[in-house]
Amino acid sequence: MTDALKRLSQEGVAIWLDDLSRSMITSGRLGELLDQQHVVGVTTNPSIFQKAISAGEGYEEQVADLAARRVTVEEAVRMITTADVRDAADVLRPVYEATGGLDGRVSIEVDPRLAHNTRATIAEAKQLAWLVDRPNTFIKIPATRAGLPAITETIARGISVNVTLIFSLQRYREVMDAYQAGLEQAQAKGLDLSTIYSVASFFVSRVDTEIDKRLDAIGTPEATALRGKAAVANARLAYQAYEEVVGADRWAALSRAGANPQRPLWASTGVKDPAYPDTLYVTELVAPGTVNTMPGATLQATEDHGKITGNTVQGTYEQARADLDALDKVGVSYDDVVQLLEDEGVEKFETAWTGLLDSTKAELERLAGGED
Repeated sequence: MTDALKRLSQEGVAIWLDDLSRSMITSGRLGELLDQQHVVGVTTNPSIFQKAISAGEGYEEQVADLAARRVTVEEAVRMITTADVRDAADVLRPVYEATGGLDGRVSIEVDPRLAHNTRATIAEAKQLAWLVDRPNTFIKIPATRAGLPAITETIARGISVNVTLIFSLQRYREVMDAYQAGLEQAQAKGLDLSTIYSVASFFVSRVDTEIDKRLDAIGTPEATALRGKAAVANARLAYQAYEEVVGADRWAALSRAGANPQRPLWASTGVKDPAYPDTLYVTELVAPGTVNTMPGATLQATEDHGKITGNTVQGTYEQARADLDALDKVGVSYDDVVQLLEDEGVEKFETAWTGLLDSTKAELERLAGGED
């Protein structure tokens, strides 16, 4: 084992786990990750819950109780998922307190079927915050066009938000604007800005997967030479945009009022192409004030053989811009790619949520079958 995770933390990168299950909590495994592998946060999404609950381990008693009460499947799913997030938040509470609220966070996502409905997203965010009832919770809101005003309104109500499914640099700037607008509204209401936190989840590996597919279809030497460059370049330019925003007068005024920066969070950091190093989206995106949320395999790979060499983001912006500009020259449309990825991201989470509802419904019916 290396000291890579410790060094990553020392470089200012918060290590979060992109996974959660009830067995992980009850077995003590989550606590071990905090103690031994420098994990200081947890993120969930509909796909993670579908996998965990479909496996079934640890959920039988609660599902049986819900079946006895004959609750709706939607209520059952929310009772199950919020219970896991609440318990995980309690495990991470010491980290939350030790970091003054910065880390020790657990994220839970609004129903992905509401991603294009601003009003419903706001209502769901309020409900989730009430259901979980833990100060170290992030409510995840997708960065769709309809999600932007929902982010502002939720922040304005003093609810901390993890903005998810960000793929484009333009949308990321809009997210940062939405966060600042929410803080300004919260300030006008007299809320304490120091208690409001946010991260912006900028997705990484999916960018390479889609762009590499298009580059392979073009097949020219110029196109092939660009494989595996777009995702890192995109994320690095996102960090440049973040630096510009926190260096501007608007943010300075909010900071003086006690506001916390909306940290960039690198999401989708599991490498999909075996031709690339399995720690690519960790070692190449080291910068202070960021979060890297890793699936378990990426966390283990980083601990085992990751090479953390210091800041690998600042000072790379000119090359990153050149890499993205080169895509257009060989015939790959950046705008088309990032819009497709946003649409697909929402669709994948909707599919996972529907699958979760279906499997939970089947279990409820099975367990309620013998009752009058």
